[in-house]
Amino acid sequence: MSSGRSDFQTPPKTMRLLLADDQTLVRQGLMRLLALAHDIELLTEAADGEEALALIRLLRPDIVLLDVRMPRLSGLEVLRTLRAEGNAVPVVLLSTFSDEATALSGLRLGAPFLLKDVDFEVLLQTLRATISGERVIHSVVSRSLHQAPASSQSLLTARELEVLRLMAGGYSNKQIALALGLQEGTIKNHVSSILLKLEVHDRIRAVLSALELGML
Repeated sequence: MSSGRSDFQTPPKTMRLLLADDQTLVRQGLMRLLALAHDIELLTEAADGEEALALIRLLRPDIVLLDVRMPRLSGLEVLRTLRAEGNAVPVVLLSTFSDEATALSGLRLGAPFLLKDVDFEVLLQTLRATISGERVIHSVVSRSLHQAPASSQSLLTARELEVLRLMAGGYSNKQIALALGLQEGTIKNHVSSILLKLEVHDRIRAVLSALELGML
């Protein structure tokens, strides 16, 4: 798992979680596991996308764990509707199937994507990171993007690509400088060059742009 940092928020001591999944056994199993976490309050559950959307609007959970494939509205459709309404509730997408296109779509809307066979500890870490405002990028997204088109790769120098990969890992300029044996001011210059070449204004958008271009 790699993460790039966004604007950090102070997470609530206990996160009120809404779980949406159309498979009853999966939903019940997740509820039992999540009940073991000291910082999670299980607010309610939904069995389809429309029910999830209605409950999110009504109950205003702190975070939503959303199955991708559900009847009536898919998890991605729920997420898009929320964002279109200006609702920025933290969301984590969950799926049985590895789907890079869905994962990237969710990531662009601020929602990390996990497979249902993920370790429970990774699920907890992702929920905690997401509610804290961290951008979380899991290998289900990055695995298929390691081989980038030459035209995309050539946008950046080899050193800039090194810096970009560490940015995607959530490292600060100081940490990147230490990792590469360079001065922090040099790293700042590289970051500025990366933002300029990718035509973005911040580090998060740089990482997202690089993912879309297949550079990471």
